[in-house]
Amino acid sequence: MIYLDNAATTFPKPQSVYRKWAHAMSAYGANPGRSGHAFSQNTAEAVYQSREKCAELFGAEPENTIFTLNCTHALNFAIKGVARNGCHFVTSDMEHNASIRPVYAAVKSYGGSCTMFEAVEDEEQTVYNAERAIRPNTAALVCTAASNVIGLRTPLRELAALCRRKKICFIVDAAQGAGTLPITLKDGANIICAAGHKGLYGPMGTGLMIMDGTYPLKTIIEGGTGSASESITQPDFTPDRFESGTINTAGVIALGEGVDFVNRLTPEKILAHELALCRRFCAGAEKIRGVRLYNIITQMNSDLYAPVVSFNIGDIPSTEGAAMLSSRGFYMRGGLHCAPLAHKKIGTINSGTIRFSPSAFNTEREVDMLLKALEKIALK
Repeated sequence: MIYLDNAATTFPKPQSVYRKWAHAMSAYGANPGRSGHAFSQNTAEAVYQSREKCAELFGAEPENTIFTLNCTHALNFAIKGVARNGCHFVTSDMEHNASIRPVYAAVKSYGGSCTMFEAVEDEEQTVYNAERAIRPNTAALVCTAASNVIGLRTPLRELAALCRRKKICFIVDAAQGAGTLPITLKDGANIICAAGHKGLYGPMGTGLMIMDGTYPLKTIIEGGTGSASESITQPDFTPDRFESGTINTAGVIALGEGVDFVNRLTPEKILAHELALCRRFCAGAEKIRGVRLYNIITQMNSDLYAPVVSFNIGDIPSTEGAAMLSSRGFYMRGGLHCAPLAHKKIGTINSGTIRFSPSAFNTEREVDMLLKALEKIALK
């Protein structure tokens, strides 16, 4: 098996993550923050240590680092939390359904509206397009750090500066980018939403909402928090305000180990490795007759892209092409990747694409093997 579907979830995880998760299931089996006994307190301390690691990675305070089930969960908290009557949202034209669906749900609920701007390789033009979309009643600009279909990055620092000037909330979907791209609150984002199970190498069922505290959020889930239990209203302090019910305790403890792995390798080295594999794949695939690339990562434009490449094999439907590769031991995702806006953008809404997305564990040899398999399929 050669796994190249890391934009969906990274696999394998580091061995240290597996060990930490297994250890947490037995050593930290009590409910954190729910009891006064030592077992519960020890578990709460292990959770807090993981929270500190995640906070440090994104330049946040631990109390403003919220554990969620996934990035989608976090985006729903953030988007619906800032929505108000008659509000307006601005998004890019390559957003994942994890952000665009809650935006449209909020717009429908609050009688608001949404404007999309075109994201392009020219970063100044992208910022200009975003600025033109902002209105006096704009509540937030919601933007992916990088497309999960073509890997195109958005200029986060420049967009953050724009949002500060316009006094609107900037929400970043960092599902594609956390753990590789330089994404921190220090660069100006107000809320960063991230998946724990992708570039942070944590287990599935983990995510993060990281806030700078500038914009108070309404809640969309209320319940037991282990704190302020005498009140029937939700706590107004974080992280408790957004962590109702028992969290995925073993998962978030193992997520801290995933963050340790990223820090040991460094995001910069992981990104450089994955982009090098993408460049190798693009250079080889361009030479195969019938293979069409929808984004080509080269040495010259690497700083504009996250390590994701979309392609198709001749007229073969993307899901069928992915199945053919799967039968040969190469695991990639075909279809629309839950991102119809991006596929409309590149003209593949009817066909979808096959997505190549490596991780820190993939090798040049594996890329070369994939290229040979592609060539055999394309020549048939």
